[in-house]
Amino acid sequence: MFSVRELTRPGLEQTSFELLAGECVVVAGPSGAGKTLLLRALADLDPSAGRVSLDGVERGTFSGPEWRRRVCYVPAESGWWTDRVSDHFGGQGGGAAPLLERLLLPAGALGWEVPRLSTGERQRLALARALLRGPRVLLLDEPTSGLDDAARLAAEDLVRERLAAGASALWVTHDEAQARRLARRRLWVEGGRVTEQGA
Repeated sequence: MFSVRELTRPGLEQTSFELLAGECVVVAGPSGAGKTLLLRALADLDPSAGRVSLDGVERGTFSGPEWRRRVCYVPAESGWWTDRVSDHFGGQGGGAAPLLERLLLPAGALGWEVPRLSTGERQRLALARALLRGPRVLLLDEPTSGLDDAARLAAEDLVRERLAAGASALWVTHDEAQARRLARRRLWVEGGRVTEQGA
C-alpha cells in the first residue's frame, strides 16, 4: 500500500490518501491546479512535508534514487540527456523490445535519434523506460496526451497488466472517457486543494 499522510508543499494544501496494490486512481482538475506539483512531491523531486510510505516503510528510509525507482514519476514531457534513444535505457535496451512492440513502436526505435521523435513517440518511450525499472507505484502525468486512439489504448492495456501484477498508479488525465476506463476513484485538484471523488 502507498500511504500519503498530511502531505504539503508550496502550491499544494495538506492532503492524505491511500493507494492500494493493483489500484489506479485518476488525478484530474483544471490546468495549473497543482496536479504536477502533487506527483513531483510524491516522487520526492521537490521539497515537501508530511509522511509518505510504501508498504509501511517511510520514504526517508530510502535514498532518493531508490525511492524514485520504486515510485516512478513519468512527466508529460520527459527529459532526454543524450541524442540517442538507446542511451536512456542503459543496459536494459534488450528487454525494451517487447514493451516497444506492445506500445506500437518498432524495436529499431532504440536506435533512433531523440530529436527526430514525435511527441507521441517520446511519451511511449518514456513509459517503456519507466516500466523497465519495475516500479511499485507509477506517477503518470498525462502519459498519453500526444497519442492516437490505438496507441492510447495500447498504453492503458500495458499499465493494466502491471496493476494486475500488484503495481499501483496515479494517472493524470483531462480525458473523461479515459478516466472512466482506468479508475473507480479520482483525486480532484483545484487551487492546490486535493479532494477525493468517485470516478
